Amino acid sequence: MSIKRYGTVQNGAGGKPLPFARAVEADGWLYISGQVAMENGEIIDGTIVGQTHKTIENVLAILKEAGYGVEHVVRCGVWLDDPRDFWTFNAIYEQYFGEHPPARACVQSSMMVDCKVEIDCVAYKPKDR
Repeated sequence: MSIKRYGTVQNGAGGKPLPFARAVEADGWLYISGQVAMENGEIIDGTIVGQTHKTIENVLAILKEAGYGVEHVVRCGVWLDDPRDFWTFNAIYEQYFGEHPPARACVQSSMMVDCKVEIDCVAYKPKDR
């Protein structure tokens, strides 16, 4: 089995190095670490709307870098800071995943950084034979 890591040298808020890969690929499976509305090492300001768009765009950028598309996503995990944001989040999420809805869990959680949403995901694409 081959394992490929994406983004092992990265910085988080305040420029601190992060001790994990943005994603790891193994035998057609791609595991994307939790993504937040981060740009240039800082969480963007804004409401759940702007942060959800940025968070999903970060997930999609990793998928693309690894050669996957939204159609390959089989599961997402979602953490929301405020449960009142659930329906607004869902409306935006559907814009990206509506035609290819993956399995999903969504929970309320206190965040480790000052953000409103975090998303991780697992994607699968059969290896070329």
